[in-house]
Amino acid sequence: MTEPRRQGASHAPAVLQCPRCTQGLGAGLVCGGCGATYPVVNGVPVLIDERESVFSFDDVRGMAGRPPLSRRIGRRLVPGISSNMTTGRIYDELRTLLLRRSDPTVLCIGNADGGKEFGRLRHPDVTIISTDVAITARTDYAVDAHSLPFVDGSFDAVVAQAVLEHVADPGRCVAEIHRVLRPDGFVFAETPFMQQVHEGRFDFTRFTHLGHRRLFRMFIELESGQVASAGSALAWSLTYFLASLATTQKWRQALYITGRSAFFWLRYLDRWISRTPGSWDSASSFYFFGRRTEHPITDRALVAGYRGAEL
Repeated sequence: MTEPRRQGASHAPAVLQCPRCTQGLGAGLVCGGCGATYPVVNGVPVLIDERESVFSFDDVRGMAGRPPLSRRIGRRLVPGISSNMTTGRIYDELRTLLLRRSDPTVLCIGNADGGKEFGRLRHPDVTIISTDVAITARTDYAVDAHSLPFVDGSFDAVVAQAVLEHVADPGRCVAEIHRVLRPDGFVFAETPFMQQVHEGRFDFTRFTHLGHRRLFRMFIELESGQVASAGSALAWSLTYFLASLATTQKWRQALYITGRSAFFWLRYLDRWISRTPGSWDSASSFYFFGRRTEHPITDRALVAGYRGAEL
């Protein structure tokens, strides 16, 4: 078994299984059941079932490494158009809950850096295993979230921040999260509602607040709400409207940067707008923080949890 690049305490790694047949992986990342073998790219095991995934081993190799310099500079210099009103606080709460356990292990899915606030979850006694399709300096395993290569009940918590809009089958991915969590494990997810397409062809789905809650129906809700409200949603819409006027990639990128620079200030309205009932029907993104259960919430109870303001 290949050790991940540890980001927390030096505990035993999660037990790996073949994403094809769920049998254990042996030395050299060879499946003891079906005989499948998996490559290592930049020191990171690539545990993807090429038969079903939209990604191939070659895709992962092509995405490995740092993003282009222009993109990295843009991220630093161009203002963002989304607020984030809750993530840091939730990470603080999750860290407190995890430190009550012995040798807690967290799986980060799809965003190996875990977002800007992810550092607040880090602690010497918390082991973090980061997974993504795009290999970065923090990626421990390259995986497809539709078939997580870990045995049942491996983790105390799973984080999926801005990920589920980029998977073809969110329900299957959440079922995989449920499977790899311990019986009382936690999940934290952020997913957009009112946002335009990003990441190009790898962008599939959006969720209302109730739709997001139903996605996590096999979890007890500890907390849910708006990550970014209607101010951010308007900033996204205006920015992408401006970019849509261009007919070439070069001008589209220029207008996109112009839009972000012109409309970023709208995100600062979110904390005020999020206090109104109508904001639940027009927010930019939602979060869910919950604990694993075997008893799903009923759709009748789900509908009773509507917090919006019907027009």
